[in-house]
Amino acid sequence: MSVYAIPLWETPAIPVVDGDPFPVHRIFCVGRNYAAHAREMGHDPDREPPFFFAKPANAVVANRTTVPYPDETSDMHPEIEMVVALASGGYRISENEALDRIYGYCVGLDFTRRDMQSGFKGMGRPWDMAKGFDRSAPMSEIQRVKDVGHVSEGAVTLTVNGEMRQSGDVNQLIWNVPETISYLSSLITLCPGDLIMTGTPSGVSAVVSGDHLFGQVDGLADLDIRIG
Repeated sequence: MSVYAIPLWETPAIPVVDGDPFPVHRIFCVGRNYAAHAREMGHDPDREPPFFFAKPANAVVANRTTVPYPDETSDMHPEIEMVVALASGGYRISENEALDRIYGYCVGLDFTRRDMQSGFKGMGRPWDMAKGFDRSAPMSEIQRVKDVGHVSEGAVTLTVNGEMRQSGDVNQLIWNVPETISYLSSLITLCPGDLIMTGTPSGVSAVVSGDHLFGQVDGLADLDIRIG
């Protein structure tokens, strides 16, 4: 048995529908992967190479819980996304092989401290702390590929207090799932347990304490979160 200088931390995990929990290794997020969202953020949505940022694994928040409003912001935005969970990884995975690496799919929120992000951008600094803060990645239960198949289309929606805030479709992704996996694996070696948040539709705007967020991707488990 290995001995460490400090006690080992608990591995973050996401429940799986009719399966054992899925251990989370890393969380990668694709930026501006819906054209309408790219435009609302002031960018050209042409098919330029994708870019990625990361969240720590312990940013995961369980479904049907209350998330405290984070410190150091007065402009927090939720971004609804379909999330891909990898069963296996690799380096320079071809697009034809990419789907074979997927364990399942879930619905996630990429919480963003938008005022902090804008400030960092204006200073030419990294904006990790605007994206990778505590409890910034609520996730629904994962549904396995063997149960639901691969998701290449279907409505992606977020309601806030019962009113539609975001609406799109998985088939509107600028870089689809196989392309995203293949490209990301050309930059790093992907691993089992990695999650890929695939991008958010347009309509992002601030939420406040007391808001009820309900996210859906057709065919997947719903995400139901409240802001504390």
